[in-house]
Amino acid sequence: MFEGLRTVIYHVSDMKQATDWYAGLLGKAPYFNEPFYVGFNVGGFELGLQPIEAEDTAPKSVGVVTYWGVPDAAAAMARLLEAGATEHEGVQDVGDGIMVGSVIDPFGNVVGIIQNLHFQIAAP
Repeated sequence: MFEGLRTVIYHVSDMKQATDWYAGLLGKAPYFNEPFYVGFNVGGFELGLQPIEAEDTAPKSVGVVTYWGVPDAAAAMARLLEAGATEHEGVQDVGDGIMVGSVIDPFGNVVGIIQNLHFQIAAP
């Protein structure tokens, strides 16, 4: 039934600031950029940004963390912190050399990173 993950959406209060922040972090411009949605292609997956209105009081998801694959978790964590994110969970080995950590982006979203040499994306 499922073919795999496609899109992760982060809700942000300032679309321009968030677009600029993620473009700088990813080193590329979004492929889709409209006031209602911004999309980045990240290794064949989509990172989407959607605006939240000031009056929107719905809490952000706290039990869900999306982990983005990275070749070096410690370097990725340093880059995220340097870019203005705050540490949520420091990088740690969770077994068999798999390293994970997470930050909170400047817009309140939890962003996870994972270094896992045992996981390979299947060819389509």
